[in-house]
This record gives sequence, C-alpha cells and structure tokens, in this order.
Amino acid sequence: MNIKRSILIRVRVAFLFVVLFAVAVIVKTSHIQFVEGEEWTKISEQITFDYKKVKATRGNIYSDNGSLLATDLPFYKVALDPRLASDKIFKAGIDSLSIFISRYYKDKSATEYKRIIQDARAANRQYIVLNRKQINYQTKKMMSSWPIFREGRYSGGVIFEKIDVRYRPFSNLSRRTVGFVNENGNGAGLEYSFNEALGGQDGEALFQKIAGGTWKPVFDANNIKSKDGLDIETTLDINLQDVAETSLYRAMEKHQADEGTVVVMEVKTGHIKAISNLTRHGNNYSELFNHAVGGLFEPGSTFKLVTMMALLEDTNIRLSDSVETGKGEFTFYKNKVRDHHDGGYGTITIKQAFELSSNVAMAKLLDHHFGLKPSTFLKYVDDLKLSKPLGLQIAGEGYPKIARPGTKAWSGITLPWMAYGYGFEITPLHTLALFNAIANGGKMIKPIFVTSISKADQVKQEFSTETINSKICSSATLNKLRLLLEGVVDNGTASNLKNAHYKIAGKTGTAQILENGKYNKKYITSFVGYFPAHDPKYTAIVLIKNPKGWQQYGNNVAGPVFKEIADNIYSRDINLHLAMEKKKVLESGVFPVIQAGMQDELTMLCNELGVSNHSSTEEEWIRAARNGSSVLWNNNTPGKDQVPNVKGMTFRDALFLLEKSGLRVEHQGKGRVVEQSINPGTRVSKGNKIYIRLS
Repeated sequence: MNIKRSILIRVRVAFLFVVLFAVAVIVKTSHIQFVEGEEWTKISEQITFDYKKVKATRGNIYSDNGSLLATDLPFYKVALDPRLASDKIFKAGIDSLSIFISRYYKDKSATEYKRIIQDARAANRQYIVLNRKQINYQTKKMMSSWPIFREGRYSGGVIFEKIDVRYRPFSNLSRRTVGFVNENGNGAGLEYSFNEALGGQDGEALFQKIAGGTWKPVFDANNIKSKDGLDIETTLDINLQDVAETSLYRAMEKHQADEGTVVVMEVKTGHIKAISNLTRHGNNYSELFNHAVGGLFEPGSTFKLVTMMALLEDTNIRLSDSVETGKGEFTFYKNKVRDHHDGGYGTITIKQAFELSSNVAMAKLLDHHFGLKPSTFLKYVDDLKLSKPLGLQIAGEGYPKIARPGTKAWSGITLPWMAYGYGFEITPLHTLALFNAIANGGKMIKPIFVTSISKADQVKQEFSTETINSKICSSATLNKLRLLLEGVVDNGTASNLKNAHYKIAGKTGTAQILENGKYNKKYITSFVGYFPAHDPKYTAIVLIKNPKGWQQYGNNVAGPVFKEIADNIYSRDINLHLAMEKKKVLESGVFPVIQAGMQDELTMLCNELGVSNHSSTEEEWIRAARNGSSVLWNNNTPGKDQVPNVKGMTFRDALFLLEKSGLRVEHQGKGRVVEQSINPGTRVSKGNKIYIRLS
C-alpha cells in the first residue's frame, strides 16, 4: 500500500512539472510574439539583408599593337522573381516562355519548366534560378525578347546576374607572363603585379537572403557602384611571341627536356617582345613557372663574357696573347677543371680561348690576375647588376646567389669556377640584360614588360626605359667584347648558327646540374646573343634544361632555337636588311632571274634594269611570263582559303604569303622556292604545316 501511494505521488509530481513547463513555453512564446515581436522582426530583417561586395570589371591587357591578351567578358546567370508579372502577362506568356527555355537549355521539358515557375509563383517565392548554366551577352539580348522576360526586371521579374569571366583570346600564349589572380588575391605574372590598377574598385550592393540560403540583389539608394579597372599595354609582340613559343616547344619536344625559357628583348628600349617558359608536365609542356624571371641557374660559359670584361678592364692582356690549356685539364686545389674538347686545345690565343669556350683558359687567367684580389672581380659583378634583383615590373624575381670571400661558401676553387659560370646562380634575365648592354653600346637598361596604364584613350601612367648602368666598360673593351662574341659564331662553338644574310653575335653555355651537392651528367644548355651584329636591334636568350639524347650542348640544343627566331624576325623586318650596293650585276644581254612576287617590287626592279614589262592584272601578287626580251605579269594572288603558289618566290615573300594564309612554314635551303609540299589551290586548313625547299 505504501509503495502504491509513493508511485502515485511521483507520477502526480511529474505530471505537474510537465504542465508547468508547457504553460511556461506558451507564456514565453506569447510574450515573444506579442510583446517583443516588433524588436525581433527588426533583428530578422537585419540578418536577412546584408551589403555585399560587387566585383569591378577588370581592365584589359594589350600587346604592343593593341591585340587583346586578357579581358573580362560578361556572362550571366538567369533567375526569375515569379511574383512580379501581372496575371494577364503571366498567363499569356508562360507557355511560350517555358518552350523557349526548354529549347535553349535542353535539360528539361517545357512542361517541367512551366510547373517549376508556376509552383514558385503559387508559393510566393521571390527568387528562383532557372538554370546554373551561364549565358553570354548575345544570348542575354535574345532572352530579353522572350515572353514575360521582355517586360523587364520589375514588370516581368527576369534577373540577369552579371558574372565577369577572364578570357584570353590567344589561349595559352604567354600564359605565365600574363598571369592570374585567384579568389584569395594571390597570383602571378602581370595580372598579379598590376592587380591594383587592373582590379579597379569594388562596389557594394544590398542583397536579401531567401529560402535555400540564396542571396538576391535588391535595389537600394545606398548601393556603391564599382569602378572598372584600368588597362595596361605590354611590350609583347604577339606574332613574335607565337614564333618564340613554337620554336621552344619543338626543341623541348625533340630533346625531351625538363624546362626551357626564351626571351627576346629590343636592344634600345629594353622592351620584352617575347617570353616563353615551358615545364615538362607528364607527356606535355605547360607554362607552370616563369623561369626567366624567377628561375636561378648556373650560367655556365655565357658568364665568360664577365670574365673577359674584367680581364680587359683591369689588366694589360691582349686578345692575341697566348694561354696554355694543355690537354684540356688543370687542377686547382685538388679539383680539376676540364674542357669539353677531348685532348684539349694546347697553346691558343685568348681570343681563340673565348671563341672555343675553354674552361681551363678562363679559370687560369682569372685566378692568375684576380686570385689575390677576388673582391675586385666581384665588384665588376656587382657593377653589372648581377648580384641583386633587377627590380622588374613583374613579381617573383629570383635573388641571385653569389658567394663572397670570408663566408663559408667561399674557398680556393670558387674564383676559378666562377670564371666559367659555376658555383653561383643568377636569373636568365640578368644574363640577357648583360648581353643587351654589349649590344647597346655599353648602356645597361632594365627589361620592361609594360609601357602604360590607361583608361580608354586616356593614359594615366607611362613607363619609360630605365638605365641601370650608363657605361658598363670602356669603349675599347666594349669593341673587343663585340669582336669576341662575333667570333664565337664565325669561328667558334656556335659556328652552326652562321649564315650569309646577317651576322649573329653571342655565346654558348653548357653547365652541369648540381643535385644533392654533386654535379651529374645532366646539363643546362643556353645561347644568348644579339643580331644583326653590325647594328643590333634584338637580344635574345634561350635556355633548355636537361635535354636527353646525344645532343647536350648549347650550340646544338639552345642555339638552333635562337637562330629560328632570329631568321623569322629577319625575314619579316626589312629594316634589318643591309642596303644592296648599287652595282652592275648583269652582263650585257643576260636576262635577269624574275619569276614571282609582289607586282610593285618586280616592276620597279625591271624598270631599274631596263627590262620591258607589261601587266595583264592589277592584283598585288604576280607571276612572270617571259616574252622574248620582255616580261608579261600574270595574276598569282591566291583565292580565298586556298594555298598560294610560292614557287619561284624569294623566301621572304613566300613566308609572308603562306603565313598570311594561316599555314605554319618549315623550310630547307636558301634562295628561291623550288618545291612546296601542298599543291597550290588546295583548300587551306588553318595551322597546318607546309614544307618548302629553296635552292
């Protein structure tokens, strides 16, 4: 009996607590709803509405001739506020609108789209995204004419939410140099380096949070409009950039190399006209890192230019003096310095030592003259701006690593090794700037990537050429250095680059790669130089790391890339050609070789030589037909999208006409075209290769 009563009391107490708790909940709910309701409504509104950042449209990046390298294209997300259209407009247009939407997106039937919109309208929903697929501006204009949508934002409820997408018209061309900026504000290249100017000023707009966590833009008088970014004009020549990238890619693929870079710079201005950086990525090559700007490499024999400059400036040596290289091997403090040439060069002149790139000769000369005063030699290195960053416009520049006397990195072999480019690291652009100074009369200038920042046609800021050393050496030394660099191509390690049309001056480089503290049988090959040697207009550097196969040196790996680029520039720029001497080249009664080319040029040539000529066409491109002692010009202009007939043309004319047709040209030989691999009149496939043989 006591147990039963005890249980009953406990049940009644528990029930009483439940009743009291329920009453408390009802009282509290009523208090919140009726007493505090207005206050909580205000808080709810504050949470539902919020000002959010509106991204500004980024500025454009242009090449030197105004071609777009990067721009923001407007894309749109299509949403709808189904409540806003009147019943009359909605009923009249919903069927047609659903059909249009279904036909465009092709993911749902018209019936499904109609049901989605009607259900949202019945539920009084303020915002629905019709499809996640973004549309372009032309599609937006088309959709704006559809039923209901044509009534606009406030009468039809259509919402086109603008989303800017960065677009590169030339795809991956110079991708790493143009660069990027990610959502966190990090990036690389010009996009990142000039982000403040390109990015503009973001705005601020009111958004409302609706069901599903989606934010819908709301008009508010306090919205701050964004300010579009400024445009930048680069120094890049898009045509030369294409040539440089293609040449480097072919060489990397041929030699199965790991990394490669090529940079072409205008001598007088320092303008970077082309820059390509490739890294092996699986079985392909991509622009993953800017090796020219941020990469640090032992320069190898290209640094012998600095060694010779210091020797000529600080000692009384002459280029005709002799130096003993023995059998191509010499020991410094138990460490051997070797020449690449088996058996050595024996006794040779200093000029020959440079042209043949003797490591032994350079190491012995530098150690003999600067061994007791290494700081004097390092002062030349410092004055040539090789020991610190150049202060480029583009972020990510590498900091040179050069040992100093008195530090742990310095030893008895450091100076001899430096003589031929070992034991320290600099960027390819440091080497390029040095050689460009030789081409520029001793005036060293900073490489430049961007010439101006502007808004439409209004220039906001200009960047002029900056001199970093007005005279790197005496005029006498400069003349000798130019003679040495020309000799490398005429008589030395780069004789395979020699040609009859123009002179190249430069230096080959081959350096073993240091891995885990030891040098192995992997190489960094390079060639750096300028052209035409008599009046330099361009300086270029080519560096290719770890080529595979039997070709392992700068002259046969990097050198051909340099020459291919130089040949292309020379063929396109008539200002580089030496003026023809006015002299009689024909014997009396000998008919000149006239086959095909531009009508104006061939007519002028015939008139100059006194050859009677007549034309049956006014077209630009012609072909000659001999008629006794006179010439009849016939039309040779290719039809639209047809392969031109270039047989009989000079290489310059043939190259221009074929590339204008969209073909990629590879050639063999010199003189006039005697064969072409694709028959004239064949339909052009853009980007196809055509092989031409000259004789």
